[in-house]
Amino acid sequence: MANNSSNGVHQTTTKSPPLPSPLRFSKFFQSNMRILVTGGAGFIGSHLVDRLMENEKNEVIVVDNYFTGSKDNLKKWIGHPRFELIRHDVTETLLVEVDRIYHLACPASPIFYKYNPVKTIKTNVIGTLNMLGLAKRVGARILLTSTSEVYGDPLVHPQPESYWGNVNPIGVRSCYDEGKRVAETLMFDYHRQHGIEIRIARIFNTYGPRMNIDDGRVVSNFIAQALRDEPLTVQNPGTQTRSFCYVSDMVDGLIRLMEGEHTGPINIGNPGEFTMLELAETVKELINPGVEIKRVENTPDDPRQRKPVITKAKELLGWEPKITLREGLPLMEEDFRLRLGAAKKN
Repeated sequence: MANNSSNGVHQTTTKSPPLPSPLRFSKFFQSNMRILVTGGAGFIGSHLVDRLMENEKNEVIVVDNYFTGSKDNLKKWIGHPRFELIRHDVTETLLVEVDRIYHLACPASPIFYKYNPVKTIKTNVIGTLNMLGLAKRVGARILLTSTSEVYGDPLVHPQPESYWGNVNPIGVRSCYDEGKRVAETLMFDYHRQHGIEIRIARIFNTYGPRMNIDDGRVVSNFIAQALRDEPLTVQNPGTQTRSFCYVSDMVDGLIRLMEGEHTGPINIGNPGEFTMLELAETVKELINPGVEIKRVENTPDDPRQRKPVITKAKELLGWEPKITLREGLPLMEEDFRLRLGAAKKN
């Protein structure tokens, strides 16, 4: 049984998990591992699919409603015999036979979750309920990608998993922050009450190729602005900090958590901490030295600081990030140049 490390307290569930498909116990034929990825056409989800498809013993099913995701992110796999793509909204019931569920579906950019906050919280709550119901029915293990936003505007720095957070329950970001907090609650309630095998990753800021170019997140904003010769807009005061994890490192952490023996929650992120001004200066230096940096007003409830404690990830998963910000930004720049160039041609 998985080890439960909720709020830093080491516990073991006494409820036996539901039995998986009898195919898992076949004596004569070892079936492939059937893996469902919700939100698999999105930024992190599509990179996760790439990694899972590298294993010839995996069959991958992606469900996505394309609210923020894109088929283009998965075009290399469409038509592959071990890959299936379903247009589906996780707020509706889904009936499939799977062994693993990576539940990533949710708008993660402020532009999108502020555009439709009700849809965002429904995805977090009803979508997670539906995926937990599916996991219970088929005996699947389920991983939830929660977020560092559950810590809100933290009063503890850096943030360990045992910190309960400082979140505004009625702010413009609450649909995402509180939605993920409820999703974590649901995961543990199904784990305790029904024995569902759960894994919870609290992922911190992630960047890399396939990010939406105009999704409002700071790394994509700065790179897109630098490539367009526009001023890099730093929200005041500019001293607020974030920690940035390259997407390949993030995917590695998610897979290690899923296949490990610990429920989490476990922080997955890069502990390298940068102020927004430092990030802007780095993008300017690496991509467009001639661009100016411009201060703009901040958005409500913007956290002042964000940095993960990754001791658990190191000790329990043997994971830590490998790619530095200076190594990752040029890879993202190359992707953005190709996509912006293609858009100009069209």
